[in-house]
Amino acid sequence: MNIFDELKARGLIFQTTDEDALRKALTEGMVSYYVGYDPTADSLHLGNLVQILTMRRLQLAGHKPYALVGGATGLIGDPSFKDSERSLQTKDTVTAWSEKIRAQLERFLDFDNGENKAEMTNNYNWFENLTFIDFLRDVGKHFTVNYMISKDSVKSRMETGISYTEFAYQIMQGYDFYELNQLHNVTLQLGGSDQWGNMTAGTELLRRKADKQGHVITIPLITDSTGKKFGKSEGNAIWLDADKTSPYEMYQFWLNVDDADAVKMLKIFTFLSLEEIAEIEKEFDAARHERLAQKVLAREVVTLVHGKEAYEQAVKTTEILFGGGDLRQLDAKSILAGLKGAPHHHVEADENLALLELLISAGIVNSKRQAREDITNGAIYINGERIQDLDYILSDADKIENQLTVIRRGKKRNFVLSY
Repeated sequence: MNIFDELKARGLIFQTTDEDALRKALTEGMVSYYVGYDPTADSLHLGNLVQILTMRRLQLAGHKPYALVGGATGLIGDPSFKDSERSLQTKDTVTAWSEKIRAQLERFLDFDNGENKAEMTNNYNWFENLTFIDFLRDVGKHFTVNYMISKDSVKSRMETGISYTEFAYQIMQGYDFYELNQLHNVTLQLGGSDQWGNMTAGTELLRRKADKQGHVITIPLITDSTGKKFGKSEGNAIWLDADKTSPYEMYQFWLNVDDADAVKMLKIFTFLSLEEIAEIEKEFDAARHERLAQKVLAREVVTLVHGKEAYEQAVKTTEILFGGGDLRQLDAKSILAGLKGAPHHHVEADENLALLELLISAGIVNSKRQAREDITNGAIYINGERIQDLDYILSDADKIENQLTVIRRGKKRNFVLSY
């Protein structure tokens, strides 16, 4: 199966320009292609990962990727399907974020080997010294206002208002395609399906200014169960930075993917062959309660993003937290990630460490009578160990890395004591 048809089979193609010409180009020789990443945050997220992995698939098929960091366009902000204008960031902030994004991209693409090794570029390089007059004369004259306002990304903002700054964004992105073509013979751009208008502005400029044909592939936006895309502006981002979304949190996210989406996600987010995924689907459909597809998905993606060791730690954390094991086998960071939503109580230096008293002061129970009953009945656990001693006093041995203690009441209610 050629790479174009494989991308279609995996559900990774939403729209394209001339499909026959594109398939021919990808079949007959090496195609140079690019994806742009605006540094509007200090990390990429799951929505970006779809595009990154699609870049990797094309590179593995022999094509040459260019990862474009939008050091210039990031100063403007893409208006595509946003309800309001983005907050503008300082040049220093955008520069710092650009470096972090570059480091993340280098984990997925091969920048060292072969004729088709990946290359990194930044559109600030060609916008930095381009004067406003030159931009209007050499680029702006190729776009009519009618053409620009016909784009869905602009039309959706016409009633609420759109600044000239954001209105001009599509021309800037179009100019990126032109410059990359002139510098590196890039003829294909990949992007999310919400980028179609901006991306075809690039093919239009390439046609008008250089009399060349450019190609575009848009990739479907991945959405959550409410229909919102996985993006930082939607408030539900799964970040690629382990400090923003821990490997455990990412592991749990994939474990909890809806049954109806699990196989689709395997095709999009893993490098398992379509034949392997078909076999997994058969086993999955035969015993959905075992959640095979979700487990494979979690293993493959967490390992790909964070490495095998981080995946194994996420599995261990899950087994201990939900299997009732000894929490002292885990480090404090893993526990805090696993119990992110649990109630916290800071233990003051002079606070009584008698378990009976702590249950009340931490808000775990409402009265001494209830505390006594819970301890006597075996409903209280410290770091996973059942405690039935009414006179139990917490000691340093109960502090994990001298930072926290986890008290569990019953089967599921966890409380974190921090010191």
